[in-house]
Formats: sequence, C-alpha cells, structure tokens
Amino acid sequence: MTFISDSLNRIKPSATMVITAKATQLKREGKKVIGLSSGEPDFDTPLHVKQAAIDAINSGYTKYTNIEGIPELRQSIVEKFKKDNDLNYDVSNVIVGTGGKQILFNALMSSLNKDDEVIIPAPYWVSYPDMTLLAGGKPIFVDCSSETNFKLTGESLDKVITKNSKWLILNSPSNPTGSCYSLSELEEIANIVRKHENLYVMTDDIYEYIVYDNFKFYTLAQVAPDLKDRILTVNGVSKSYCMTGWRIGYAAGPSLLIKAMIKIQGQSTSNPSSISQYAALAGISGSKEFLDPCLKAFDERRHFVVDKLNSINGISCILPEGAFYAYPNVSGLIGKKTQNGKILNNDAEIVEWLLESAEVAAVPGVAFGLEPYFRVSYATNLEVLKEAMNRIEKAVLTLS
Repeated sequence: MTFISDSLNRIKPSATMVITAKATQLKREGKKVIGLSSGEPDFDTPLHVKQAAIDAINSGYTKYTNIEGIPELRQSIVEKFKKDNDLNYDVSNVIVGTGGKQILFNALMSSLNKDDEVIIPAPYWVSYPDMTLLAGGKPIFVDCSSETNFKLTGESLDKVITKNSKWLILNSPSNPTGSCYSLSELEEIANIVRKHENLYVMTDDIYEYIVYDNFKFYTLAQVAPDLKDRILTVNGVSKSYCMTGWRIGYAAGPSLLIKAMIKIQGQSTSNPSSISQYAALAGISGSKEFLDPCLKAFDERRHFVVDKLNSINGISCILPEGAFYAYPNVSGLIGKKTQNGKILNNDAEIVEWLLESAEVAAVPGVAFGLEPYFRVSYATNLEVLKEAMNRIEKAVLTLS
C-alpha cells in the first residue's frame, strides 16, 4: 500500500510553476536568468485597490465571510456582467473563490462522475487536463492548429462529442496563444452545443480586458443567451487588475451548480481572503482607466516580441489578439545540433537548451498540448524583453 492517493498519481505538477521554480533556483546560483515563463503582469496593483484593502484592514474586516464571498462583491460582479457582457444574473448565481483556478477546480470537482468527458481544445492552459483527471473525469483533446489560429471550430467540436461529454472548456483570450474567439466563431460553437443537451460549457474569460487592435470581446453566454443555464462564465481579477497575489476569481452560472461549488469550497478553503475581497470590490466597481497605459505597454511589447521572433531563422510566430503571450513555432529548430553536439529533438529540449545556454526561461508547447511550440510571456518590461530576444537570437545562431 502506498501513502499517496491514486488520484494524485494521475496528475503532474504545473509546467509553468516547474519552469519558474527552476529559473528562480538558477538565479539563486548567480545566473542572470530572464524569466518569460510566468503569466504575471509587471504592473503594480492600482492604488485605489490597495487603498481599499488598507481601509478594510483598518475597519476590522478581518473575520470570516460567507463561503461564497461578501454580498457587496457578488453584487458588483452581477453589475459587471450586466454592464460589460449584457448578462443578467442574480447574486445567487455568483460565487467568489481563491483565484480563477479554484473556481475551475470547484466546478469540475462538483460536477464530474466516472466516465464523464471534458472537451479541451489544444493548446490549452496547463491545469485543465489535470484538474479533470483529479476530479475523476476524462480529458478529450481537440488539436487546434495555426490554420485556425489555434481556435476550436464547430466542425471539430461536433466530431468529438459523445453521450459521455459533460463539459467543453473555452478560453478566450487564450493562454498560451493569445487567440480570441470572434462573435461569428462563438455563434458557430453555440450552434453545435445546442444540438447536444448533455454538453455544458465553461468559459474562462480571465483575460477579457487584455485585447488589441479594437478587438470586440464576447463571452458565449452573451452570444447564446438561450444556453445560459448550461454555461459557467469564469473570470477574476488576477490579470486585468494586476492582482495575481490577491487570489480572487469568480463565476456566474446555474444556481444548482453554484450551490454545489459552494459546498466544495466550504469543505476546502472556505471563504477567500476577506481583505482581498474588499480590494477586488474596489477594482471591479471602480474606474478602469488604469488599464490604458498597461494595454499600451503590452501592445508595444507584443509587436516587438513577435517581430523579433519572426526575424530569427527557424522560428515563426502568429501575432496574438489578446492576453500577453506569444506562442512561436520552433519546427525549424528541430534536428539542429548544439555546440556540444546535442540534437534538439522537440520543443521541450529546445526550451531546456535555451534556459541553459541563453539563460531565458520559457514553457515548452508539450505542456500546453500542441508541439512544436513554446510560450513566452511579454508581461515584463521592454528592456528585459529586448535582452531576452537578443539572447535567443544569439543562441539560435550557434546551432548547426
């Protein structure tokens, strides 16, 4: 008999966390590693949000709250969905959790049974499959190539739906590719979902506000209001509000599912941090003017990184429409030989070689379910990105 549970043996550690930890260790050893593996904005949390947290502390809001979040925050989320997405929810349809990750985890844990299938378009955020496995479900992957800009089509979705299909997870803007679903693309997916009453949809909208070139964001429940009772709309404050460490995510969906998620949360973390909730309240209900300089900087970095990657022989990269990631194709580097004679056979070996030779940390495409690519985050300042791209270029020039 082993001490560790069988369910834990189904999953692996988060690839992004593993790479980030390795880069941190190399920095401790004196290496000048540039980390492009973490999806964390380099901008500070807005002042009015930080002040709201200070005020909450000084006002004594340091006790337990409702498991599902303070009523004021949930009401502000209801108003956010109405204002930004034209979606009508009641407070009873809303849950607040310790980050978007816990929200997704709660939803899968409270809804999946043995043999239930979760359709996951690849490339995907690294935690979707492992959460599914931990909850006892079966991930069903659909490869979405660069030909569709890494996006799921209605036709490809229809081919994989079975009687066991429970969830489709849709992430837009996407981590790792930055691809965004247009209105017509979501309508196409909605038409397929309508045909299969056993299929529910989880939309991960965490990068909703980080879009470029006047892209108009839509979420599926907004596009297909008749399907609202089969959709869980997930969001949070980590990325857009530069609040990664505050750990606040939220979702709106059918009351039966929300109640089940509250039950799961009540037996795990209970309520999210009270102080973080009051900070999130200030963010969600307040002005978003602070986003303008952030988006301007991200856009400049986006163009620089993609242009530079496309100028390197053996690498090609599609311009992302949202988020702050680039997902370059490195098929032109496979089979190349390093200075010490090692043949680079896949994107994992390429990323490991870049970390060792160029001291640049990225995440291999295999972690996101689609090779041969790697993900770089441009959520760091331009001077650091310039140095990182120069290191990658110089390293590639040494290959034969």
